[in-house]
Amino acid sequence: MKSSPVVIKKYGNRRLYDTAGSRYVNLDDIATFIREGRELKVVDAKTGQDLTRVTLTQIITEDAKDKPTGLPLELLRQLIIASDEVRQEFVMWYLKSAFDTYQKVQDAVQSRLGEVQSAILSPVDMMKKFLGTPPLPQRVETEPEMDALRKRVAELEARLKTDARGKRRKRVKH
Repeated sequence: MKSSPVVIKKYGNRRLYDTAGSRYVNLDDIATFIREGRELKVVDAKTGQDLTRVTLTQIITEDAKDKPTGLPLELLRQLIIASDEVRQEFVMWYLKSAFDTYQKVQDAVQSRLGEVQSAILSPVDMMKKFLGTPPLPQRVETEPEMDALRKRVAELEARLKTDARGKRRKRVKH
């Protein structure tokens, strides 16, 4: 179930008020909300008009001031020229398609990085997976087996100690 969007009211003095958090916020706070995956809606405090699209565009614009990156100038010019609805819809469809493709590439890269990390952590299993053979099951020692092994190791250590003492005594006699 999708949660309802956080409502941000924009006042005439350009102040933004987060109704869910009962506090004033700025554009950076709204950008953080978006990056965290939170749904939000910006509305004019007086009229209730939806200002979400304008506010998000303003965040992108403010962010572009600090960096020479951002949308290419020619694309921005074309967006301005595309004043009629059909051209504008086409440009928006194109941008959405480009972004969706970018997301798919990013997801594929992340998936491949996960596989590489698995290969680094267990190269034998990865090679068997690659070659199509199932990995060997890990042998789990049972408690009685472990006790028997410990007992056998203790017996061998005791035997080594007695053998070492006997050899020292034989040398002393000669």
